Amino acid sequence: MGSRPLFLLGECFFGGSWMGSSPVEDRVRAIAERVSLDHGLELVHAEVAGPDNKPIVRILIDKPNGVTHQDCAEVSLHVGTVLDVEDFIHASYTLEVSSPGIERGLYKRQDYERFAGSLAKVRSRKPINGQRNFRGRIVGIDGDDVLFEDRTSGPLRIAFETIVKANLEIDVEQEFRRAQAT
Repeated sequence: MGSRPLFLLGECFFGGSWMGSSPVEDRVRAIAERVSLDHGLELVHAEVAGPDNKPIVRILIDKPNGVTHQDCAEVSLHVGTVLDVEDFIHASYTLEVSSPGIERGLYKRQDYERFAGSLAKVRSRKPINGQRNFRGRIVGIDGDDVLFEDRTSGPLRIAFETIVKANLEIDVEQEFRRAQAT
């Protein structure tokens, strides 16, 4: 049985591995994807974290103008109901449904296409020219590689499957210009 839902409407960092998943996590993701689509939302990410005896089910949702508390509540209610009925998580769990935050995590190849031109931080499992942490601008995708313009190393190709963690970074100058324009 799940416990009370937790709603987070801000920037969130979720530790742990983003690559690979368990059968439980795959089922949670499928349920969250179906519920999100039914509510006109994008499933950004779903994961099961924490100890086996007290797992945390985290679901990140989004829509073009951002998600509301009501969006999170509806997804939480529907996902929680399905999880409780299907009863494949064999422990009391905590369900968290939130927005991806302003420094949104990048999980899918499509994220790199969608956010081409945006600032980002990327960590690679394997060093590229002796470097594993990169900050710069996403150029796009070419085959299985993310094209990235690193602030210190210049243009590079990062194999998608070697990315351990990536997220958007606030472009302070752009936000400042946008604020002055209004």
